[in-house]
Amino acid sequence: MAEGYLTTHVLDTARGVPAKGVKIALYRLSGNSHRKIAETETNEDGRTDTPILPKEKFAPGTYELVFFAGDYLRASAQAGVEPLFLDQIPLRFGISDPEAHYHVPLLLSAYGYSTYRGS
Repeated sequence: MAEGYLTTHVLDTARGVPAKGVKIALYRLSGNSHRKIAETETNEDGRTDTPILPKEKFAPGTYELVFFAGDYLRASAQAGVEPLFLDQIPLRFGISDPEAHYHVPLLLSAYGYSTYRGS
């Protein structure tokens, strides 16, 4: 049985605060198929209340997190002119170790973002 799990969080680097209220969808990829397996929203700490992929559903494979950054940027008056430079941000990554904790954060501003594998 797998003991790994997946977490994420979003930081608003332009304002230096956690990004509250960012909708996030998680997809499992297989060939040309995208299957949504979870959807959540960030809390006041910019984190999800529970792992987006908990231990009981965790499995090696290819995944994609989609961050609905445009909605957050509009709500926080950072959006600028439509169409937005950044709206939905997909991050595709692989999980190979079924025993590991994978943490995939998003550092966000209206005109750029970065990510990394955290702990």
